[in-house]
Amino acid sequence: MTDHKLHVIPLGGLGEFGMNMTAIRYGEDIIVIDCGMMFPEAELLGVDLVMPDLTFLKENAAHIRGIILTHGHEDHIGAVPYFLGDIDVPVYGTAFTLALVERRLEEYDLERDPVLIKVAPKQIVEVGPFKIEFIHVTHSIVSAVALAITTPLGVIIHTGDFKVDPTPTDNELFDLHTLADYGKRGVLLLLSDSTNSDRNGYTESERAVRPRMEEIFNRSERRIVVACFSSSIHRIQLVLDLAQEYGRRVAFAGRSMISVTEIAHSLGLLDIPDGILLRPQDVMGLAPEKVAILMSGTQGEPMSALSRVAVDNHKHISVERGDTVVLSSRIIPGNEKAIFRMIDHMERRGTDVMYGHMNPPLHVSGHGSVEEMKLMLNLVRPRYFMPIHGEYRQLAKHARLAEHLRFAGLEDSFIMESGEVLELDKHGARRAGRVPVGRVCIDSGSVDDAVPEVVIRDRRLLSEDGIVLPIIAINRHTGRVENSPEIVSRGFALAEDGSEFMARARAVVAKTLEGSNQEEKTDWGVMKEKIRADLKRYIVKETSRRPLIMPVILEI
Repeated sequence: MTDHKLHVIPLGGLGEFGMNMTAIRYGEDIIVIDCGMMFPEAELLGVDLVMPDLTFLKENAAHIRGIILTHGHEDHIGAVPYFLGDIDVPVYGTAFTLALVERRLEEYDLERDPVLIKVAPKQIVEVGPFKIEFIHVTHSIVSAVALAITTPLGVIIHTGDFKVDPTPTDNELFDLHTLADYGKRGVLLLLSDSTNSDRNGYTESERAVRPRMEEIFNRSERRIVVACFSSSIHRIQLVLDLAQEYGRRVAFAGRSMISVTEIAHSLGLLDIPDGILLRPQDVMGLAPEKVAILMSGTQGEPMSALSRVAVDNHKHISVERGDTVVLSSRIIPGNEKAIFRMIDHMERRGTDVMYGHMNPPLHVSGHGSVEEMKLMLNLVRPRYFMPIHGEYRQLAKHARLAEHLRFAGLEDSFIMESGEVLELDKHGARRAGRVPVGRVCIDSGSVDDAVPEVVIRDRRLLSEDGIVLPIIAINRHTGRVENSPEIVSRGFALAEDGSEFMARARAVVAKTLEGSNQEEKTDWGVMKEKIRADLKRYIVKETSRRPLIMPVILEI
């Protein structure tokens, strides 16, 4: 058995934020760690989410023994429904993580009931030739774990997302002792979170947020609206505790906020004081100084609860002059315009909007900074190191950090990219080729969820250069053109002499029709392509624009 090679194959999450997914293969057996998605960049028009291409896993579906989840953030679990739609394997995770997965699965009609296996920290499960121990870590979501994966060739430690919080609000401490124990016994490979490798020092404890929140509750004379990620159970607990202390009742608003808090409460992870909850429809009827609202939508998502409140379009809740709105979250790069537009709307209503960096902070990161990364490296002391979770610059900084520590036993660091294969055997570790990777764009409103690249390209063309529709009426029997061609355009700005331009464009289409023989005129596919090519040539020459041209042939 030890003649087999061990392959570690990142399928997403390296060189990018989101889509975290890693396959580990020994012999013929594969486990998949995390199965995440990412939100689309602005140029992916009309796309709801992006997930990793599963080609490699589909080709090896018979060898996959299970999905192992480290925690419940969307960039680690968001693609599970799509994965299970193609590949039926058990899913392992903590109770809270699997409850969030089940919530996502309710939106999809899978042919088979998924097999979800609950695990707890310190528990060891055997999956194929792998023994996997779940190790509690602190992060911005509860029930996060690292993984110690014992293989026939040695131990792989996968940290998941983590920070070393010495004073977590739930008093569930990071299990550094177990990691140190593995380090003493010898670790073959460490895969470690690189998100904050460009941030020096330590990440502040979750408790650092309390002084700022106390100050807000102490001085606010009217309604308080706190927006945070719905998965930030610690932050939600803090708001509930302060609301009780300051005599306010709390309403939850936003579908994800209501859903996740229900799950957390049912699992005993969120303590909701008796009599404190308020229905959203009762918020405006209570004295403003007696109300606090917990709301989702921190990133300015167009249909989120907070965005609807900002434009006074929420069916139950409004913000008014003197109210305080707190964005207790980070501004995710790329979302700045939407967030600041939302803030502008609320400021116009006379609210006091608090956001961004403050001291004491409104928000702390869930990822460890440089000193915590050093601690992880020094505890685990791996033979080989592969940074994960981050863009290339963060992976590179993390790898340099490991090399600068120069602890005994570290032989090499590998800055990998998604699709590259890291091969390990009794002779050492090396790069060993690539597997197919990529992105699959998902439009959850379409009949077939996956959006082909050609559709993205067409949407981009439509947004940039508009659309031109040449309309031609042709007699289906004789092939004779019944009327002169018409051209309709949308989003295609013309010069001042637009009418003359359009007249010449119609002449181009008419000339194409005249130059076509009878057989071509009765073959709509050929005619559409000829009209498209000739009209495109004319429009590009005259305007240097490339609108989407879609000829329409009416059969008479």
